[in-house]
Amino acid sequence: MSGYMIFSGTANPELSQEIANYLEMPLSQAKINRFSDGEINVQISESVRGKDVFIVQPTSAPANANLMELLIMTDALKRSSAKSITAVVPYYGYARQDRKAAPRVPISAKLVANLMETAGITRMVTVDLHASQIQGFFDIPVDNLYGAILFMDYIKAKNFKNPIIASPDIGGVARARYFANKLGLDMVIVDKRREKANESEVMNIIGDVEGKDVILIDDMVDTAGTMVKAAAALKNLGATSVMACCTHPVLSGPAFDRLEKGELDELVVANTIPMTRPCTKIKMLSTASMLGEVIRRVHNNESVNSLFETN
Repeated sequence: MSGYMIFSGTANPELSQEIANYLEMPLSQAKINRFSDGEINVQISESVRGKDVFIVQPTSAPANANLMELLIMTDALKRSSAKSITAVVPYYGYARQDRKAAPRVPISAKLVANLMETAGITRMVTVDLHASQIQGFFDIPVDNLYGAILFMDYIKAKNFKNPIIASPDIGGVARARYFANKLGLDMVIVDKRREKANESEVMNIIGDVEGKDVILIDDMVDTAGTMVKAAAALKNLGATSVMACCTHPVLSGPAFDRLEKGELDELVVANTIPMTRPCTKIKMLSTASMLGEVIRRVHNNESVNSLFETN
């Protein structure tokens, strides 16, 4: 038998199965039930003694239930004598609460890190943390994978005549610059002012976009307000087309309606979070092979970083 096992939580079982298929191994079995009052009960159905165990469970909506399920599964595995427990959390919930942005507020991303370690997680694998410094909230190894590897080939296959990379805000410049450098393209910046949570106002475009095919880069798309307004502003300044590449499709509230009615031509996302409804403008790319390869390398003590060292 293999020296490692993969378990799936209930947050994204389709992705878990894709990862298992990539690795040509079955998903290990666990019974996950909820009592009538909402409490979660987990029973591991196979022996995990001495095994490297991987739990695939994004902490996306409902974030609290999915996080608690991950913690309870971890405790069950730890008490079943698993050798190591790696949490594969493609989307790390609470990542946007990574600092004290106002008086008397929590740093919830740090609290979640503490909970995971206390439960018994010995390593975490995630994709495109909203703030890379969250890795420092953990005292265990954290592999923060680059979603860029998923989008590069897709962007190249589009064969745009005049492509240019755009950051939807000042905070995303480093991420957009990474894309621009890898693709050998120029970059522009959308300068916006956020009036309050989940609302934004596009103020200015820094750079020339006339006649260009603009590719907006971000780590997540939530209510889609920023993306749709940015697309409209870019087209008003002469952009030929506007496509967005966002790793995590949070897509809450009015997001789907905004996308359908807005100026954004296409939204490309990863399957870190399952889609709640179809949308003609959304293209979803799979993270299964990337996550599967990382799982294999972690188990075999091989380099993870070399997977992302591309020319």
